Amino acid sequence: MTPVVHQGAGPVPAPAAGRPAVGLAVGRGTGPELAAVFERVLRVLTADHPTGVRIVRSPRLYHSYVSLRAHGGPADVQELTGQDAEHYERFCRDLAAGGTTAVFRTAINAQSLYLVRRRLCAVKVDLLRAGETSLLLVRDQAQGFYTGENLHTPGAVTRTLSFSRETTGTVVRHALERARREWPDGRIDRIVMAYKFHLLDGAFDTWVAGIAERLGVRIEVFQPDTVNRNLITHGLPERTLLIAGNEWADIMHVVLLDRFGAQRQENRCTENVCLDPGAAGLVEYQTVHGSADDLAGRDLVNPVATVRAAALVAERHAGVPGAVRAVEAALTALDDKDVRTPDLGGRHSTTAVVDALVDVLDPPGAAAGSTALVGEP
Repeated sequence: MTPVVHQGAGPVPAPAAGRPAVGLAVGRGTGPELAAVFERVLRVLTADHPTGVRIVRSPRLYHSYVSLRAHGGPADVQELTGQDAEHYERFCRDLAAGGTTAVFRTAINAQSLYLVRRRLCAVKVDLLRAGETSLLLVRDQAQGFYTGENLHTPGAVTRTLSFSRETTGTVVRHALERARREWPDGRIDRIVMAYKFHLLDGAFDTWVAGIAERLGVRIEVFQPDTVNRNLITHGLPERTLLIAGNEWADIMHVVLLDRFGAQRQENRCTENVCLDPGAAGLVEYQTVHGSADDLAGRDLVNPVATVRAAALVAERHAGVPGAVRAVEAALTALDDKDVRTPDLGGRHSTTAVVDALVDVLDPPGAAAGSTALVGEP
């Protein structure tokens, strides 16, 4: 595996024939430690790849919120936020232009991140399962409060945001495409959208009605509190596609994980899909947990979500079938031995957990590709 530092001067060169490239963007806090975990595990998983894997690392160390606050007041924070957003957006577009389909990013400041997600028209995708019931959650990260820009005046911050019919249609179409990929027989029992649409003077639900008619599907639009009430009272049909405004979905993600008996957020990774034509095809993988600045340099950050992201990138983008299955088997072996970091009640360092995982990790070999999705154990 060959690491390359992208200089940010034009598109990333296209990978050589048969040689996959993977982007890597690193934030402050525990970002450098987790980046090292990602590179190590990906190197182990791709050791037998016939042509090797090339990592293209962004040259910029992006800010966390904690590191931003150390640089001064709101004006300084806003300026650095904009610089990080512009650099990361260009890095992602350069990766896509060069034919790279995956980037792993450690946590960075949320305002910088959501400026980029708006510009790249990104959605976050997570499939949750409990027995025969499955929920495909598609989080609209391209519009709404999270994507707003700030105007500072004495004693006030005015945040400007927008919704559009075009972006809504793009998000819905991708959600349906993804649902049909996950459920290839074409059966979707219910399509629900959870947005604060009452605030938009009837425009949003009118757009959705037109989109649904053009696509030939039935979409129900609800206020988020109604979705919560229905979930508690009635549960879900076997297959539900839930398209949600990020304001609600971000808060409810941990609740939905609990509802479906899934693992803790600290152990999970997820994917963000870029839908803007200039970056289409690029998938960003991230840990669900944040930058954990309080743990920086202490070798105590939980590496499990990063390990899972490396497995998904290896299997989906680096030609290593069976990588997810192999990593999950290794993680189960570690759990059986009580090898875990302090946040999970253990006493092992980050390095000790990764060392133990590498020791028990069986090479994927030619095993059949796993069907596990991002965040799934």
